[in-house]
Amino acid sequence: MTSRIPTLDIRRFTHPTSPQARQAFVDELGAAYREWGFAGIRGHGIPQSLIDESYAVFKAFFALPEQAKQAYHVPGGGGARGYTPFGVETAKGAKHSDLKEFWHIGREIGDDSRHRDVMAPNLWPAEVPAFRETGYALYQALDALGSHVLAALALHIGLPEDYFTDKTDEGNSILRPIHYPPITADDIPNVRAGAHEDINLITLLVGASAEGLEVKSRKDGSWVPFTADADTIVVNIGDMLQRLTNHVYPSTTHRVVNPPGGKARQPRYSTPFFLHPNPDFVIDVLPSTITPDNPSRYPEPITAQGYLEERLREIKLK
Repeated sequence: MTSRIPTLDIRRFTHPTSPQARQAFVDELGAAYREWGFAGIRGHGIPQSLIDESYAVFKAFFALPEQAKQAYHVPGGGGARGYTPFGVETAKGAKHSDLKEFWHIGREIGDDSRHRDVMAPNLWPAEVPAFRETGYALYQALDALGSHVLAALALHIGLPEDYFTDKTDEGNSILRPIHYPPITADDIPNVRAGAHEDINLITLLVGASAEGLEVKSRKDGSWVPFTADADTIVVNIGDMLQRLTNHVYPSTTHRVVNPPGGKARQPRYSTPFFLHPNPDFVIDVLPSTITPDNPSRYPEPITAQGYLEERLREIKLK
């Protein structure tokens, strides 16, 4: 793993040996995100067995015949739930679509929820019986881990530790199992995932099965490979948190490049968890992040749902 993007043990925050050790974690995590917008998190407590089981059921789904997978595609749904076929999503401003297909698992909410009109019920593939239980267990584990990361970031910018709790407890968060099929042609213009920034508050990437993730350095514009160790979850800042914090935490450009030679003939799987605020949360620049050197960049507030819909149109999911 590159030594330039830090990897930190979150047990120093969740099970600290002293208040000083906890504060040191907060300081180091905040510094990593201010510089990179990315960090590796280990000591997260998510069992490797759950990660392995999740990948097994996700691979089983992607191995189904095309016709079976297409039955779970929701036309006009913006990819919010179920299956999105190969060659649909396109990075903002890109000419060519990404080389991937994916599935979306959302939060389970009741039909009486005030968010039901913008958060559709989940779909579950009948052909893979363990998909629902295993996939949603991973969703909940990553949701909990994300809450710890947000708590530490809140402290770092002078907010109460529980600032994000009631703003994300019904968040429109998404678990996205992705399949990048083998690349069988040389010199194609598409890449597995074009250079982009994420839409949400933070993204947690668990168990990418092959290298390819690259992060753009904010210092010199170079692309830095970031392949995590097996026990590490990569967590990065999204555009909503960048906007909320007036760019104190930057949403850093990243991509998934096509591997060289024979490695391109191998499939790649990854599973990011996009942690979103509640749909009706108003993204308005935090006063504590406005200074003479960093005046407010966003005078107009916007709801999380309004921002999400705007961005989904830009990446051609809506």
